Amino acid sequence: MGVVEKIGLFLDPIIAIRHEDKYWTPNGNHRLQALKKLGVRTIVALLVPDPKIAFKILALNTEKAHNLREKSLETIRMARALAGAKPSSGEDERAFAFEFEQPAFLTLGAAYEERGRLSGGAYQPILRRVDDFLDEPMNKALKERERRGRKILALDDAVGAVVEKLKAKGLTSPYLKPFVVARVNYTRFSKATSFDFDETLDKIIASAKKFNTEKVNQQDVAKAGGGPPPEED
Repeated sequence: MGVVEKIGLFLDPIIAIRHEDKYWTPNGNHRLQALKKLGVRTIVALLVPDPKIAFKILALNTEKAHNLREKSLETIRMARALAGAKPSSGEDERAFAFEFEQPAFLTLGAAYEERGRLSGGAYQPILRRVDDFLDEPMNKALKERERRGRKILALDDAVGAVVEKLKAKGLTSPYLKPFVVARVNYTRFSKATSFDFDETLDKIIASAKKFNTEKVNQQDVAKAGGGPPPEED
């Protein structure tokens, strides 16, 4: 808004996609909103006739997301939009690998929808090893993503219980959750190139539930080093 007011004109078109009786702006919505606030009544748009292009543009835009939560939520919303688009409803999730970038974003996105304050960064290393794009139509794939998201939440519950026990012992650190996850994540030491999602998550959840907090001291946490997940300050 400040730049437009200072220069006195605006020459950068937005991208528009026709969707039923409306237009979507996969690239240019910030500019559009700024001009609306300035009272501008018209804006030049480049109309792209292929709706699928919108999702490729969105995929490039989500690379600029500020944190993992934002990225994951944008990705799962994109998946829901694709599932609702009639031309795309019969295509498998894997066909949109470019748009989604990582299967982990879809699973975490579903989990974030249920639990907004999830520390997803702690679980991304696990998902990078065990998650994959699905050879299922988008509608079915979304249901599976929701199921996998709930499994991540079950792991988060188990890890959270361990963290509370460690805090009760007097251990205070912003790295407690990543520390616990690293301890129970056996895939870190495995040379396997593929894992069964449910089998792996079930084992990790079981390990978290059996975690012996009595054998952990402040020095162990300090040695683990590292930083908090990307979305945590």
